[in-house]
Amino acid sequence: MKNIFKALADFQQEVPVIHKGTKGYGYSYTDLPAIFEVINPLLKKHGLGFTQLVNDSCIETILFHVESGETIKSLTEIPQNVELAKMNQFQVLGSAITYIRRYALSSMLGLVTDKDTDASGEQKPKNPLTKKDLEKLASTLIAIEDVNKLTKLYNSDPRYKTDKNAVDLFKNRHIEIK
Repeated sequence: MKNIFKALADFQQEVPVIHKGTKGYGYSYTDLPAIFEVINPLLKKHGLGFTQLVNDSCIETILFHVESGETIKSLTEIPQNVELAKMNQFQVLGSAITYIRRYALSSMLGLVTDKDTDASGEQKPKNPLTKKDLEKLASTLIAIEDVNKLTKLYNSDPRYKTDKNAVDLFKNRHIEIK
């Protein structure tokens, strides 16, 4: 397996981020032709090839090293009984196969083909502090004299660090806010 892994590592050092911005339903992605346009010459250069087969209810992605015949294989299940608006079952299947091919290949090759939106947008605490929580916190802070205990309390709940009113309450007790 040393040949395929070396070739794959060399490929990964050379392949760029591939983002062509095809628009989906509220997101963007890179379609298969745009991916192939970038990767095929680099795969050839590094002696690699791939195939993707429909195998029962899965897509089998096979990366192979041309000279040695070494392979890396991955199976991705095709979801069943999915319904999409305005599509018949064959269109849904075709869409699923294309989607799985794109992401299975990207995963196997280590490609970056879409914008990372997992951490985008304003992060809000799941259970924000209520007015009652803040009143209770204020009375608790008044009762605590020890700075170490105040700091420990500050670090005990992540909401204290994200709620402006809570931060202000701690600052008023001269707690160093990090």
